[in-house]
Amino acid sequence: MPEPTQVFSYSRCSTCRKAIQWLKNHDVDHDLIDITETSPSRQQLAAALLHFGDRKPLFNTSGLSYRALGSSVVKAMTDDQVLDALAADGKLIKRPFVILPSGHVLVGFKPDAWVDQLVG
Repeated sequence: MPEPTQVFSYSRCSTCRKAIQWLKNHDVDHDLIDITETSPSRQQLAAALLHFGDRKPLFNTSGLSYRALGSSVVKAMTDDQVLDALAADGKLIKRPFVILPSGHVLVGFKPDAWVDQLVG
């Protein structure tokens, strides 16, 4: 039996709640992880950064943590500093942050992409 999909989410996030309902409606086996209590590991975040080839998709740019840090600070960070910051504060991370059993990463809730990766 394959490992379940890991879904890092935040209970007060409406997008996360929609995504979780979508997973239930499509019978996708998943483990739900509160991103404010347990952030993705630095290794998982590094794999996501490598996958996307860009740090921008990893950040929750509309969140309070990001705004407090400031986009100019984020732009000036090295990749190592970015990974440290994301691993330290789950609210900086775009959510839901989903790790498939294959290791593929999805960020945000885009139903079309989710169908391709999770149902097809």
